[in-house]
Parts: sequence; C-alpha cells; structure tokens
Amino acid sequence: MSTPDIRVEKGHAEPEEVAAITAVLLARAAARTSVAPAHRGRAKAGWRRLEREGGFRAPHSWH
Repeated sequence: MSTPDIRVEKGHAEPEEVAAITAVLLARAAARTSVAPAHRGRAKAGWRRLEREGGFRAPHSWH
C-alpha cells in the first residue's frame, strides 16, 4: 500500500488525526447505505411539455 487513500492538502496532520477522520467517514458511509429510502418519489414528471401535446383541448376536458 504505497499510495495513501487520504491526502492532506494543506498543513500537517498527525496519523491519529487521519485515522479519526477516516473512522468518521467510514461510519457515515456505512450508515448511509444501510438505510433504505422511505419514499422514492414520482415515477413520471408532474409537469407536461407543451410541445409534445396536441394543439386542441376540448373546453370540458380535465387534462
């Protein structure tokens, strides 16, 4: 393992500090993947593109 996975861009971090931030990042990543989303959202868009619709709509139409 010659290439480090985490690199300090500015300043100097002690090995303990790098280990601490690595532990926090790994814990957050593990917590995020274990929780399934409760609501996926809509299957299709809630808006319409006018250029894809017909030119005439009846006055009694709901759509």
